[in-house]
Amino acid sequence: MVPVGGNTQPRFARVRKAFEELGDAGSGLAVVHDGEVVVDLYGGWRDAARTEPWTPDTLVHVFSVGKAVVAAALVRLVGERLDDPVAAHWPEFAAHGKGGTTVRHVLAHAAGLPAFPAPVADPGDWHGLCALLAGAEPEFPAGTAVAEHAITYGHLVGELIRRIDGRMPGEYLRAGYAGLDFALGATPDEQARTAELEYTEPGWPERTVGPPGSYRRRVLDNPPGWLALDVLNSATWRRAQVPAVNLHTTALSLARFYAGLTGEIRTVQVAGEDRLLQRHVNWGLGVQVEETGEFGMGGIGGCDAFANPGRGYAYAYVTRCLGDFDRSERLIEALEECL
Repeated sequence: MVPVGGNTQPRFARVRKAFEELGDAGSGLAVVHDGEVVVDLYGGWRDAARTEPWTPDTLVHVFSVGKAVVAAALVRLVGERLDDPVAAHWPEFAAHGKGGTTVRHVLAHAAGLPAFPAPVADPGDWHGLCALLAGAEPEFPAGTAVAEHAITYGHLVGELIRRIDGRMPGEYLRAGYAGLDFALGATPDEQARTAELEYTEPGWPERTVGPPGSYRRRVLDNPPGWLALDVLNSATWRRAQVPAVNLHTTALSLARFYAGLTGEIRTVQVAGEDRLLQRHVNWGLGVQVEETGEFGMGGIGGCDAFANPGRGYAYAYVTRCLGDFDRSERLIEALEECL
């Protein structure tokens, strides 16, 4: 039996029941409805050995869910200057015809740089990786196609933050989101309360990065082997700043973050067949936007966070057990039944 703690308003008892029935070995769930926290649950254990209970302040690696957080930070920083050329803030970026690429293109996954152009040896080499992107030739002219910038996104957005503000993105997030538990470049104290990741089944990482030679593998498997548990659970990875994929946070922080998001971030900027995802996507500024108005981001491994303005709620589910999105889908179904 997986232990479950936290609080749920009576109206949302069905959500708690669904969360308990998941039996997830380590996860958190939060819902903010009409500005009020109505679900704040956590269950399981922080470690694979199941000796350390999950607590309200347990942090977990949320993969691409963090893209929206770093995107919103840049939107806040640039204000109305979304159509500034990236090179106006980052001059080296103009190489290979990228002088017309704008901040908006970067935020909307339309910059033409969905993969690092060379093998990445050290994912913690911030300046080296940003230099690779600045000097790269784009795969397509900015704004002419869309492809989720799965790993490169955080360095593109984060370097703009650094060039404009002077601080690394992790430090900017801490200052800009006081009261929300966002750890990008986790400190020793934050690492001590971070959950240990594990797979729901052994074949998950290989299936996730795609077959050898595929476009998906070229985008997702550089740095190579980064989905290995000994990498993801290492102090080296946790203290690195890879903003596209290694934010560590809680479900409650994400739900509160989405509850406060307004404005252009949730407006469709570009739309089309996404080259990586191989389906039609409406991209806002760091979020996917559904035809029905929901906007948010899921993360490889099953974490999920979004807002549904029409129904008046923000939702976040985080897990240390890497697998598919069926768990989150069951919880969303229960939530919708309560409404």
